[in-house]
Amino acid sequence: MGIYARVSTKDQTTENQLLDLRRYCESREWKVVGEFVDHGISGAKDDRPALKEIMTLARKRKVDVILVWRFDRFARSLPHLVNTLEELRILGVDFVSYQESIDTSTPQGRMMFGIMASLAEFERCLIRDRVMAGIRRAREEGKQLGRPKLTWDVSKALKMRAEGCSYQKIADTLSVNISTIHSFLKNLGKNPKAASL
Repeated sequence: MGIYARVSTKDQTTENQLLDLRRYCESREWKVVGEFVDHGISGAKDDRPALKEIMTLARKRKVDVILVWRFDRFARSLPHLVNTLEELRILGVDFVSYQESIDTSTPQGRMMFGIMASLAEFERCLIRDRVMAGIRRAREEGKQLGRPKLTWDVSKALKMRAEGCSYQKIADTLSVNISTIHSFLKNLGKNPKAASL
């Protein structure tokens, strides 16, 4: 099994977490493969070296249990926690949170995981509903959604290019960024319908 601990700032220590977790492992007679510690790294960050390392070991089935002091030391959000727990379940790796007394190897732990998964799904539904409500309100207020329409004279750009004008001259004449002109005219050959935009 593997132990994971984390603190958010450099002046904090993980020793309090590790002492509890080591004792817990001794009481259950678990063999510890390693202790994976992220020092001074926010839980909101995706890029946590020790977390990546222990998850890599889990994916290779080098650990069969991941033990953490508390959920918030491990996951950055409820969806992240639930998704990671689901991945571990598929891998056949159990997850134990010392402070919350959650152990996915027990029926009670699996039940708690089911509740958390339902809460995460509920949160996703709420977010989706808020996004859809925002889109409906924007449409009712007459706001343009999606890619903005071209505001420069495409036919003039095409005519100038056919006459041999440079991209820079076309951009200056139409008051458009040269990269916009270049990209549009270059892609025109790949998509002839673009000329009608």
